[in-house]
Amino acid sequence: MRPDQIPPSAATGTRSDWRTLAQLLPYLLEFKGRVILALGLLMLAKFANVAVPLVLKQIIDALDKSHAVLVLPVFLIVGYGLLRLFSTLFGELRDAVFAKVTQRAIRRVALQVFEHLHSLSLRFHLDRQTGGVSRDIERGTRGIGFLLNFMLFNILPTLLEIALVAAILFSKYNIWFAVTTFITLIIYITFTLFITEWRMVMRRTMNDLDSKANTRAIDSLLNYETVKYFGNEQYEARRYDDNMQRWETAAVRNQTSLALLNAGQSVIVAIGITALMLLAAGGVVNGTMTLGDLVLVNVFMLQLYMPLHFLGFVYREIRHALADMEKMFRLLHEHREIADAPDAATLRAGSAEVSLEQVSFGYAPDRQILFDVSFVIPAGHTVAVVGASGAGKSTLSRLLFRFYDIGHGRIRINGQDIRNVTQASLRAAIGIVPQDTVLFNDTIYYNIAYGRPGAAREEVIAAAQAAHIHSFIESLPQGYQSEVGERGLKLSGGEKQRVAIARAILKNPAILIFDEATSALDSKSEKAIQAELRAIAQNRTTLIIAHRLSTVVEANQILVMDKGRIVERGTHRELLAQNKLYAQMWNLQKQVEQIHPAC
Repeated sequence: MRPDQIPPSAATGTRSDWRTLAQLLPYLLEFKGRVILALGLLMLAKFANVAVPLVLKQIIDALDKSHAVLVLPVFLIVGYGLLRLFSTLFGELRDAVFAKVTQRAIRRVALQVFEHLHSLSLRFHLDRQTGGVSRDIERGTRGIGFLLNFMLFNILPTLLEIALVAAILFSKYNIWFAVTTFITLIIYITFTLFITEWRMVMRRTMNDLDSKANTRAIDSLLNYETVKYFGNEQYEARRYDDNMQRWETAAVRNQTSLALLNAGQSVIVAIGITALMLLAAGGVVNGTMTLGDLVLVNVFMLQLYMPLHFLGFVYREIRHALADMEKMFRLLHEHREIADAPDAATLRAGSAEVSLEQVSFGYAPDRQILFDVSFVIPAGHTVAVVGASGAGKSTLSRLLFRFYDIGHGRIRINGQDIRNVTQASLRAAIGIVPQDTVLFNDTIYYNIAYGRPGAAREEVIAAAQAAHIHSFIESLPQGYQSEVGERGLKLSGGEKQRVAIARAILKNPAILIFDEATSALDSKSEKAIQAELRAIAQNRTTLIIAHRLSTVVEANQILVMDKGRIVERGTHRELLAQNKLYAQMWNLQKQVEQIHPAC
């Protein structure tokens, strides 16, 4: 980094640090009484600590042969012991009082970040790297505890102690004692700040590389089967080690620069204490100071520079904590692409009619997916959407859930524009069986009950029976308490899809979306469950997105999509009679089924 680059980055970092600290203030104000009491105990501890050398001076002077008074030292020694006790006791009480403030702040911030991540759009979650985000949150929450404790209870009391010691030295002794102390402090603090700011670049680099390495590791482990399929264990290890190698280099630089900082601080402190002891020793020789004064100055300096040396460590760690928290708080500033309108109403679902009016949409300005799509699903009717891969079928379900806002046109449910209703009420009215079912790493029961967490056990079992998976679950050694593994990998594709169907049945929504709902089932299982799906869809507004045309022949209307446009619409018989794209797709699938009957 060139010298001309340092001031702007330092200024930017300082502004960012103040913003981070400002975000923590509300969590402190939640327990104002505890914070005030903790600060009061802190001051009492510091006053007791500063009083210790003063009493020690009196003890030494009293024991001097020319001032031998036996009763007085006993009283002072008892007082000395009590002050030592109070300086520690008040500190421990302070920590106990403040513990709730720290832990509640960690809990609140972690929850806020977690809730905010869930409020962000699908676009953000498709781009995010799970491993890096989880590591940022872990380091950030850990940094909060460190920052609150050490900033309030190490930096503030150390500064208070420095002020008290300087005032005593200035009032009792030669002005050069105070001047030497201040010069040493200024040199020490300047050196610490300069070197620490230089080291922060290395710390941020370490954090970035650590997050990337963690992302690589988690991504590789989540795709364990793919790694095994292609025998790429060593390739994955090399990719992970590439990141760790760069992290190692940054960590070594960080550690060596820390050694430089500690050595420099020790030199400055040693020179300062030596200068003060020379002044004190000279005063004793000249008769202007007693032996007690010499001990007082020595103890004061040790008492002052030990926490000051610790202050250097604390400042470094606080800067590190701020760097760790910076990324976590940056997540809170991620823009919510999809947000409820200020006056958003609750969706009146009931017998829901869904209508799309001239809807156009693209995931990016240069990637248009849908062009002027219009259709209506009357309440209680079933509409199917078919077409080749990439025609825009699954995009329709994402838009209905309002994972994205459309660029042009309207989507209405019972006449209400979905942009004008709350997302919670909209999504509560829609149930989906997705093409790619991902399950939580929990039990089968938990995954089915997720459709309606408050449902009774009998309702969960009834949903499983309706999805034709109850018998399979009962055959497992642990039944409904069987763990499904990471992303449901312990279950087959068909079993996962049946769990998804059961989950949707349990939710009991007004609108159902089947997005290739039987794609993972064989023909026999598909036929067994098709009748059940039709029963589930009865009297519900249903959108079926399908590639296998045999699953949609009984739909009230079939829409044929091609390159983001509806090119045909009608019933199964009407579309066959038109002898266009749908008829071609139907004939082609019939030929495939004749050649491969099990497909």
